[in-house]
Amino acid sequence: MPAPTPPPSADPAAPASPPVPQNAADAPAMAVIGLMVHAMFGALLVIAAIRTAAVGDPSAGTVACSSALALLTAAWYALGALRTRGPHTEGRTRVLWLLGLTGLWVLAVAVSVEYIWVAFPLFLLHLYLLPPVPALSAVAALTAVSAGGYAWHTGELSVPAVLGPATGAVVAAVMMYVYRALHREGEERRRLLTDLVAAQVRLAAHERESGRLAERERLAREIHDTVAQSLSSIVLLLRAARDPATAPEAAREQLDVAADTARSALDEARRFVAALAPAALDGRALTEALDRLTAEAGALGADARFAVEGDDHELPVPVEAALLRIAQGALANVRAHAGARTVRVTLTYQPDEVRLDIVDDGRGFDPAAPRDAGAEGTGFGLRAMRARLAEIGGALTVESASGEGTAIGATVPLLTRTAEDAEPERGQAPTDMRIDTTPRGGAL
Repeated sequence: MPAPTPPPSADPAAPASPPVPQNAADAPAMAVIGLMVHAMFGALLVIAAIRTAAVGDPSAGTVACSSALALLTAAWYALGALRTRGPHTEGRTRVLWLLGLTGLWVLAVAVSVEYIWVAFPLFLLHLYLLPPVPALSAVAALTAVSAGGYAWHTGELSVPAVLGPATGAVVAAVMMYVYRALHREGEERRRLLTDLVAAQVRLAAHERESGRLAERERLAREIHDTVAQSLSSIVLLLRAARDPATAPEAAREQLDVAADTARSALDEARRFVAALAPAALDGRALTEALDRLTAEAGALGADARFAVEGDDHELPVPVEAALLRIAQGALANVRAHAGARTVRVTLTYQPDEVRLDIVDDGRGFDPAAPRDAGAEGTGFGLRAMRARLAEIGGALTVESASGEGTAIGATVPLLTRTAEDAEPERGQAPTDMRIDTTPRGGAL
C-alpha cells in the first residue's frame, strides 16, 4: 500500500497534496495498516491463483493465463507500492498505477471466478487514494464487476453473489471512514497543540516585555530619586556658593554640603549598579538617614527640621527604602522649586502603619494641573512616588495651592501587605492612591 498521504484532489491529473507530518504515534500504526493491506492483497492473489489451478478441471490455457496474470499483477502492485510511497509522488502517477492494477484484476476475473476475492483490498486502495466521490463510484463499479464476473462464470446471478461483494464494499467503506475520522481527529489535536505552543510563546514574549517595561520604570525611578536629585542639589548649592552676596563662611558650608551630596550620589550609583538597598540606609537607621536629608535641605538657608512621633522601631527594608526615596524626591523638589523658608519632615509610627510627612511654606502648585516636560520639573517625581508606594500597598496624598505651600504625606500599612505580595494586578491602578487638591491654607 502506498505511503500514507492525504488523497489527491478531485482532478486525477493534479499533484497529490503534500503529506501532513505524522507524529511518532501515527507512524507505526500507518506502517502496520500498510503491511496488512499488502499482505492481504498478496495472500488473496496467491490463493486465487492456486484455487484456479486446483479446483475443478481447468484447461491448461486457463491455468497459464491465470498464472501469468497473477505474476503480472503482483509485479505491478509491488512496482507501484515502491514507486508511489514517497510523499512527493504526483497524483497522476498514483491514479495511473491504480487504473493499471484494476485493469489487470478485471482480466483476472474474466479468466477465473476465484479472483473476485481480491476485490476487497482493491476497495481499500480506491477509497484511500481517491477523493470520496470518485472512490465510492469506483467501489460500486468493482462490486458490479465482481457480481458480473460470478454470473459470467456460473451462468446465474444469485443473491449471495451480489451480497458478498456488496458486503465487502460496505465493510471497506466503513473502515476507511473510521480511518479518515481518526486521521482528522489527530490532525485537529496537532493543530490545537500547535496553537497552544504558539499561544505559550506569545504569552512568554508578553511576560518578558512586561518585565522589561517594569524594570525600565523601576530604573527610571531609581535614577530620578538618587543620582538626578543629588545632581540637582549640587547645582543649586554650587550656584548659591558662587553668588557674590553669599558670605564666605556660608559658601564654604554650601561647598561642603555639595561635596557630601556628591559622595552620597556616588555611593547611591555604586549601590544602584549592585542592585542593593539604598546607600543612605547602609549602616544607619531610617530616622538617621531622614535627619541627614533634612539637614541637607536646609543648606540653602531654609529652616529645615526633622521629628519622630511614636515608638521608633525597625521597619521592613522595602518600607524604609520607599520612605527614604520619597523623602529624597520631596526635599529635592523643595530645594529646586519651592523657595521655602520653613521645611518640616515628620516620621510617625503607629501600631498598624507608618506615615511620612514633608511640609513646606513655599510657592506651592496646583496638583490637578497637568505638568508636562516643558514646565518647571517634569512631574515624574510624583508619579514615581505613587508607583513606589503602590508596590508596598501604600497611599500618597498631595495637598498644595499656589502661594500656600505644599504638604506631601506617604502612608504605608504594616500589617496588611508585604513588599513581596503587594504588587497590584496588571492593568489596574491602585485603589488606595489618592490626591487631595484642597488648598492647605495656613499649614505652617
